[in-house]
Amino acid sequence: MSDGAAIDRFLEMMAAERGASRNTLVAYRRDLEQAAERVKGPLAGADVAALRQLMADYQSLAASSAARKLSALRQFFAFLQGEGDRADNPALDIARPATRRALPRILTHAHVEQLFAQAEAEAAGDVPPAAAVRMLLLLELLYGSGLRASELVTLPRRAIGGEREFLIVRGKGDKERLVPLSDRARGALDRWLPLLADASPWLFPSGKSHVSRVRLFQMLRDLAGRAGIDPAAVSPHVLRHAFATHLLEGGADLRALQLMLGHADIATTEIYTHVDSRRLVELVNRRHPLAQMDAGQGSADVDVAAPSA
Repeated sequence: MSDGAAIDRFLEMMAAERGASRNTLVAYRRDLEQAAERVKGPLAGADVAALRQLMADYQSLAASSAARKLSALRQFFAFLQGEGDRADNPALDIARPATRRALPRILTHAHVEQLFAQAEAEAAGDVPPAAAVRMLLLLELLYGSGLRASELVTLPRRAIGGEREFLIVRGKGDKERLVPLSDRARGALDRWLPLLADASPWLFPSGKSHVSRVRLFQMLRDLAGRAGIDPAAVSPHVLRHAFATHLLEGGADLRALQLMLGHADIATTEIYTHVDSRRLVELVNRRHPLAQMDAGQGSADVDVAAPSA
């Protein structure tokens, strides 16, 4: 079988069985076809030495790009192994390039309270402006449900499920997940629905389509400015990050957070575990089994030192 045919089969599997997005498929095709051009002999028959040389050729690339190329190779060879086309996965013996993922900006609890105070004030009154009610609901869903900007603006009206207890969200890879709606979000939703045109299939319509991500970004920054917050510090992603960080600070389970955020890999969710060292020390001293032992047994009073920076 030619490398081209093997790559086609692999990408068909990724699309059909794993729901890979178009961008992922395009990137994997590019990475695998580039690898096939660089290795000596067929890529499908490459050994560990050939792959090590290939990865050495990628040293000039950013670590994140090289790591993505290695990921494509690992999954490609795993597919060939699963199909019985080869007995091993040589890419597993290649060390993954070290990467450092930048942490998103942090929005404090105080800033979140300022944003909501401003949005609620603008949406107050017996006949509030429709735009203000919409902004309040957008804010509730960004911070209260942790939606991505693209997921939020493309929400159809039918996304509201059950007794308005959750949203049916279509995320990356065209995968659906259930996202809980808070009592506050349901209240804002109840105020918004009577203002929504009956013919609109979108929850947040604009013209013949829905509100764009760019417009959401602009509206959020405008709100931040009116609330006395630096607009450059606020974005839909920052609010999604605040949702995750503040939930973890409140004791949320990482696996539950993964499901709510729609992450395919829990390693992606772990970026939100950058809580401060003092809280980690407090958590260990309060929850670790040693903390529950009787002081007379010898070790219950030992504190855990804060990790150095």
